[in-house]
Amino acid sequence: MTPLLELRRVVRRYQPDRPPVLDGLSFALDAGEYVAIMGESGVGKSTLLNIIAGLDRPDAGSVTLDGRELTVLDDDALTLERRRSMGFVFQAFHVLPYLTVARNVGLPLELLGWPAAERVARVAAMLEQVGLEAAAERLPRELSGGELQRIAIARALAHRPRLLLADEPTGNLDPRTAATVLALLRGQVKVHGGAGILSTHSRAAAATADRVFEFDGRELKPLPAG
Repeated sequence: MTPLLELRRVVRRYQPDRPPVLDGLSFALDAGEYVAIMGESGVGKSTLLNIIAGLDRPDAGSVTLDGRELTVLDDDALTLERRRSMGFVFQAFHVLPYLTVARNVGLPLELLGWPAAERVARVAAMLEQVGLEAAAERLPRELSGGELQRIAIARALAHRPRLLLADEPTGNLDPRTAATVLALLRGQVKVHGGAGILSTHSRAAAATADRVFEFDGRELKPLPAG
């Protein structure tokens, strides 16, 4: 089976006289998988996610998503591919404060040109799935941190992305809310049939994934279950 995502010998170096942040990294992820990546601060977890997303470009190696090599695309094509195929959930939420909950969730669909009726139906379905249907017309300032993170998850998954990337999505949340968000992330990845990567410092968060890796910049080393 061809992997959904494949990195081959990826190198990223920010300074020529310093060791590379990513040093010949290879990795494959299948459709339906939800994996966690752990590692110390500064080891390169965010750089890795940025390379996968095409927000940063490697100095060597390739990144392939659904058989399409992202590293050879120009910036415009890469932006479109990212918009179509990826969803992002970050620690800082990144919801737009001047848009309602429904408009925040529907923004990716609007950018992709979905017809209005389909957008409305899809947003309503996503808000129901994350338990925020009653908050559709509220503004982000009226909501809790956990609710904001659920908006971010609904927005990230509204267009049914092939790949979900979550970078420390529970770092600002209390343990109970974090557990809810993690269960929602995993459940939504499985429902949508794509794949997900969770970057985290938390072993409890990592334990919700199908596979867990320790990252040292060169290798993603599988950690034993449990």
